[in-house]
Amino acid sequence: MHNPILDTPQNLPPLSKAFVRAHSPTLDPHGLVDKPFPIKVLQFGEGGFLRGFADWMIHRLNAQGLFNGKVVIVQPIPSGTIETLNRQEGLYTLIRRGEEQGKPVEEVELITSVSHGINPYTDFESFLQCASLPELRFIISNTTEAGIVLDEGDSFDGAPPQSFPGKLTRFLWERFYRMEGALDRGFVILPCELIDRNGDTLKGIVLALAERWTQDTQFLRWIEEANTFCNTLVDGIMTGYPRDEIESLQAKLGYRDDLLDTGELFRLWVIEGPGTLREEFPLDRAGINVVWTRDMTPYRTRKVRILNGIHSMCAPIALALGIETVREALLDPVLSGYIRKTLYEEIIPVLQMPREELETYAESVLERFSNPFIKHHWSSIALNSCSKFRARVLPTILEYQEKFSRPPRDLSFSFAALLSYYRGIIDPEKSHTIKDDPGVIEFFRSLWSKGVTIENRERSSSIGGSPRNVDPAEIYSLVQAALSESTLWGIDISSPSLVKEVSHYLSSILQEGMHASLQQILQ
Repeated sequence: MHNPILDTPQNLPPLSKAFVRAHSPTLDPHGLVDKPFPIKVLQFGEGGFLRGFADWMIHRLNAQGLFNGKVVIVQPIPSGTIETLNRQEGLYTLIRRGEEQGKPVEEVELITSVSHGINPYTDFESFLQCASLPELRFIISNTTEAGIVLDEGDSFDGAPPQSFPGKLTRFLWERFYRMEGALDRGFVILPCELIDRNGDTLKGIVLALAERWTQDTQFLRWIEEANTFCNTLVDGIMTGYPRDEIESLQAKLGYRDDLLDTGELFRLWVIEGPGTLREEFPLDRAGINVVWTRDMTPYRTRKVRILNGIHSMCAPIALALGIETVREALLDPVLSGYIRKTLYEEIIPVLQMPREELETYAESVLERFSNPFIKHHWSSIALNSCSKFRARVLPTILEYQEKFSRPPRDLSFSFAALLSYYRGIIDPEKSHTIKDDPGVIEFFRSLWSKGVTIENRERSSSIGGSPRNVDPAEIYSLVQAALSESTLWGIDISSPSLVKEVSHYLSSILQEGMHASLQQILQ
């Protein structure tokens, strides 16, 4: 959207309701900015992700008359942007960018779903007062993976309690007290933190704190019976405040927005909960990509094995090839060919979902990886590569081996690339620093330091290293030692067939270089 309200970026007016009224219906085509919707959602976290994900969805619901409710946002830590949010009267702009069918797409929306924000560290009473809101029904959170933890030092008497579960428990107590324990006054709680079974985990911590702080059996019963803690899976890349483009973007908009948010086009919210919630929160009726399910496990497995799995299987390969970003990998004919081959021949065949559904998701992932507006660096993806490989790639290897009675060829290559990557710990020629758990670093330092003789042959200009001579027996022993280390993989995975396959490719990588070895596997 180009909105030439002003000709130059100097002295741009700040975003406010008054400014929106003066420039509607251009900025507010649905006339939402002044709608007196009641507050129906309490949200912990004012960051770019939730504002570009859940709050955008609620805005879309309101635009279609399907929800008619507002969000009040609670700042979960002492520092944050609530003051800025309130100065802009809850308003901000979201720019979603990407490609569809090979063509660039940009969608610009003024988001009007947020009523206001509360900083409980400076206004604890306003936070507690929200427990009296009669139509408040949903609680949404994104406090990072570190947010859903049991803080042994937290206190009911804190104003506020320090942890997110502590604040939530205190708020639930306030609701229980003010509503006199009414079972129809509980909440639907939708944590978006990226941990497995986030709703179950949060509920367990809340119950532990409630019992410790109150010893009130009626309150514990109310938590159990009046509230629904949903496990959720969120999928969508938010790139947040566009510092590098902010002047040009605000000049196009014609106003100053200090909370301008950006992200990709794709959104998926998988919510595990009772079917009745679908009517209360009808995201699917608004055309939003949501899945209501009684079991989110297949969807989590799909994301972990395909999206995250591609990341983890390719990071060591891409770094060895000198490829910096995920998009660059999709533009490289050799590496992109490897990704597609592995995805369709080894990953998808072992997943327990309809193949057509998996292939549709896989294509959407590859399209997202090609997004020119997203710069996702392999160096950051490679952080803690060993544990990520264990969670995202190894289960596919083992399930493929179980199903087809042989190791997967392409994923065995990625395993070999991972072992080669950790040789960088002792290789002074490596340009990138390997960041991992100290125990993992020490294991691979010891492994590579003792036993493999690598002699350079004539120099080569091929990408991925010079040809070398290696002893196959030494490589086999090294791979066997690595795969039998149960502290790395959870179990001993050193079956003779897998050791043989990984050894073959590791020898190839060390002898011929990554590029030549990758080309061979595609032949």
